[in-house]
Amino acid sequence: MIKKSILLILIICASCSFETPTAFTEVALQENVFSLNNKKSTFKEVIANHKGKKILVDFWASWCRDCIVGMPKVKALQKEFPEVAFLFLSVDENKRSWKKVVQRLQLKGNHYNLPKGMKNGELVDFIGLSWIPRYMVIDEQGKIVLFKATDASDKNIIKALKKQ
Repeated sequence: MIKKSILLILIICASCSFETPTAFTEVALQENVFSLNNKKSTFKEVIANHKGKKILVDFWASWCRDCIVGMPKVKALQKEFPEVAFLFLSVDENKRSWKKVVQRLQLKGNHYNLPKGMKNGELVDFIGLSWIPRYMVIDEQGKIVLFKATDASDKNIIKALKKQ
């Protein structure tokens, strides 16, 4: 019985894919996001607005202490990489709180809200969002070059932003 259980576990593990995605699924790209002025767009449209530029995506929330503590590091990245588009995707379900914190922290960049929150939605499912802050880097062609970082001072973020 133990041998069969071990064999079953090995088969399941072997069939799982551990590859890091380099492209968003079409379903994730169709996720609706809302700007600070409540304009509805798809995530695909937002990404397309920055075609030809690297994009640092910051998944965060106004209620997330680690997110707020990390914002000075993100601001430092903005100074170091002014050519990069900074895309802030809030998973706040309370839009008022989200907007208030954006204003209070004077966050410069492109701000959108994922109204379904952190646990629901095609985009958060695609990236397996289980912790925020979460950072991604997308290259000039729209390819995901850094899929997961949870600290704005992660060396892999700088490496991905410098990559030619």
